[in-house]
Amino acid sequence: MSSRPEHVDPLRVIIITEDDPLYVIRFFEEFFPTIPETIEVIGITVSEAFHEPIMKTAWRMLRFYGPVDFTRLCARYAMVKLRGRSIERLASDVGIELFRTPSVNDAAYLDQLRSLEPDVIMSVAAPEIFRADLLAVPALGCVNIHSGRLPAYRGMMPTFWQLLAGESHATVTVHEMVEQLDMGRILATLEFPLMERDRLDRVINGTKKAGAGLMLDVLEQIRTDSTQPRELDLSESGYHSFPRPGDVRAFRRRGHRML
Repeated sequence: MSSRPEHVDPLRVIIITEDDPLYVIRFFEEFFPTIPETIEVIGITVSEAFHEPIMKTAWRMLRFYGPVDFTRLCARYAMVKLRGRSIERLASDVGIELFRTPSVNDAAYLDQLRSLEPDVIMSVAAPEIFRADLLAVPALGCVNIHSGRLPAYRGMMPTFWQLLAGESHATVTVHEMVEQLDMGRILATLEFPLMERDRLDRVINGTKKAGAGLMLDVLEQIRTDSTQPRELDLSESGYHSFPRPGDVRAFRRRGHRML
């Protein structure tokens, strides 16, 4: 990540995230109201969650949550939609401009971002891998927030895997982004306590909310050129894909619940 001396101009930030009105939105409910004057969010892109047909996503969630919790989750989703609650709406309410694109790696979208001259691109559950051209757009690099200890819990659903592994806490990590997924240098972490018998719902909500403050701290450190990046310990490297039904059964046997 490049460096620059502190000056009076605010740090210019573009956000790339996914359309999740149940969990990812918790991050922004905390983040948007607490943005200081030293940080200027100049735009946001809210992409579809899995970049797949809705029925495929529904089947994925049904297998993950099971019929009872899936039905409860659908009811929550319907209520949120009826209230018009969304990340886009939150952003609009605080005057942040929305930029739409079929892919964050699309050439026309990249040209649009370059014209904005951002200092930082901030990824919050962005559903696409950032390719080299996108990573090169911001002057000071791209940063991502990940709800797992890196590099041990690279990949998808890190809160689930940390609970399944019996960790005493989930590690929320802000790191630099590179072409290889979740392999950039660590900029900051915090520990979110886990219970012996816990709920995935509680942990996801809690880590999203706690992560908002951590990200703001990191952005301020970038602005003042005071970050202290830490290289990953590759001896602990691991990668987790989306949990399968057998993983969920093992999760429940530990005494954990989904919702």
